[in-house]
Amino acid sequence: MKFQSDVFQVEEELEWEVVGNGVKRQIMGHDDHILVVKVAFEKGSIGPIHDHFHSQSTYVESGEFEVSINGVKKVLKGGDGFYIPPHSPHGAVCLAAGVLIDVFSPIREDFFTGEKYK
Repeated sequence: MKFQSDVFQVEEELEWEVVGNGVKRQIMGHDDHILVVKVAFEKGSIGPIHDHFHSQSTYVESGEFEVSINGVKKVLKGGDGFYIPPHSPHGAVCLAAGVLIDVFSPIREDFFTGEKYK
């Protein structure tokens, strides 16, 4: 059987997972190859610098974030986006509460198993 989400995701029916101080995420649509994750940040919360072998594209749904990719920082707000190549150190500081929509390929298996890997 193929590993995949339900065809439709209804926000009120999905659990939020707390992943850091002021940061929580909802696993949205996924299969064996792609994963969409909604990440909500409170003002002042931090997505610490890290890297992984996945390609990542992120849409800033709302809020304002100082995003760092490979040591380059830029302030982005709702409507903006960014791309993170594999193995690129990246992180974000939330300047105004908001939501990021992350898309990963391949999927972040560690999000489903609780394991941490690069």
